[in-house]
Order: sequence, then structure tokens, then C-alpha cells
Amino acid sequence: MPALYVVATPIGNLEDITQRAIRILKEVKLIAAEDTRKTRRLLTAYSIKTPLTSYHEHNRLTKLDYLLDFLEKDDVALVSDAGMPGISDPGYELITALSRKNIQVIPIPGPSALVTAVVISGLPTNRFLYMGFLPHKSSERKKLLKENAGQKATLVFFESPHRINATLKEMLEILGNRRIAVCRELTKIHEEVFRGTLQEAIDHYSEPRGEFTLVVEGNTSVPPEIEQKDIKAQLIQLQKSGLSDREAVRRLTAESGLSRKTVYQTMLSLK
Repeated sequence: MPALYVVATPIGNLEDITQRAIRILKEVKLIAAEDTRKTRRLLTAYSIKTPLTSYHEHNRLTKLDYLLDFLEKDDVALVSDAGMPGISDPGYELITALSRKNIQVIPIPGPSALVTAVVISGLPTNRFLYMGFLPHKSSERKKLLKENAGQKATLVFFESPHRINATLKEMLEILGNRRIAVCRELTKIHEEVFRGTLQEAIDHYSEPRGEFTLVVEGNTSVPPEIEQKDIKAQLIQLQKSGLSDREAVRRLTAESGLSRKTVYQTMLSLK
């Protein structure tokens, strides 16, 4: 049965490709590439002669039916410019379309700028939120940053060199002077990872070049202390509304950001 192979390719260094990925790219009947020129360099390096077709943001609607028809009879490999397809590229739409058909989608995992940047950032990795490419317009970028300013998770963004300075300044304005890891040209000759505060990053980059992945510290501010009498008053109000003691503790813990232990001990003092 034909299948779509979602193949991860190097994010910079051509040596960062798995043996399985090379085999699959040789065996399939067609490779759908975001940028055929970039993919051709990879194929040439590994003597892969499989035919290429373009599949990118600007032809995704017209090319989708062609690929779906091709997959009715033969295997196809999907590759992006770099890293794992389907993340911030049109591969997502092809994969979604195939999920509604009886056609296998098989992942061939490998390099990812997103995971690579998070791991080496020095910031918490137990929970992170990938935000993709930030909007081009300043007003839309600021709106997105404001909407996520309260996120406790580490934030990850992709950004281009000609917007990086403006983005860093807007982050400082809206998020405060948080810690950040600015990862530039990962795995390439001019790889650089700058770790510091947002203000230090702004001072560091005067004429930035290359592709950037920004890993920003989540909101670590502690909610303001609530006086004991305020906790009691809110618990009493929740009880009057018909909630049980357990439900009242759960509700106030969720809404206030206080620890469950603190709220529970206050509930016991009401007895």
C-alpha cells in the first residue's frame, strides 16, 4: 500500500541525516520538497536520483490534488527546507488530508531546530510552547506577545534576521527583561548561541544575519500574596454559592494561583 514518508532533513550540516532517511529518499517514487534547489544539494551529496516536485506555501492548493492522486499508486517522501516537515510549512495540510484517506503517513524522525534550540538554551525544558514565526506587523506581534505574557512555559519562536531587532525590543517592552537564548544558524559554520537577558541580546545584535530560533523564559513572577482574611472571605462566598468544601478549595486554588495546601489549611480554620 502506498505511503507518505515524512522525512526529517538536516537543519544545516548535511551530515545530520539518518541512514534510514537516505534509504527512504532513494526508494520512493517522488520527493515533494519545499525548496527543490535546497533539496537538490542534499540529494546530490548522497547520490539520490529520485524525481523532485515542489510543494510550498504558494502552490500548496494547486499541488495538493496532484500529490493525493500520486499517492493512490506510489510512495512519496515529504521534505521541508530543513528539519521535520509539517511544522510551520504546508506539509501540515498534506498530512491532514491523508488522515482522512486510507493512506499511511510514516514519520522518519531526525533533526529539528525547535527541539535543538530548547535543549541547548539553558532554560526549562519540561514544558515549552512553540509559537512558530511571529507576525510581520509590529501591532500583531505585540498582540501575540501580550496574549502569552502570562505563560509559565518556556516560549519558542522562529524569526528572520531583518525583524530580529524589532522583535527583541518588543519582547523587552511587553515581557520584561527575561532570560533568552538566541540560537543562530544552528549546526552551520557560523552557529551561535547567545544566552543572557533580552536587554543584553538587544545590545549584542547590531547587524544580525542568518536564521534565528528564540527561546524565551516563561513568566516566573509569583502571584501577589493574598491575606488570610481574603482567602477566608472567598472560601465562605464559594460555600454560600453551593460548593462543597473540596470544590471550594479546588476552585480557589485554580483561580488564585495559591498552593492547595494554603487554601486547604485556611478551610480547616473555618471549622
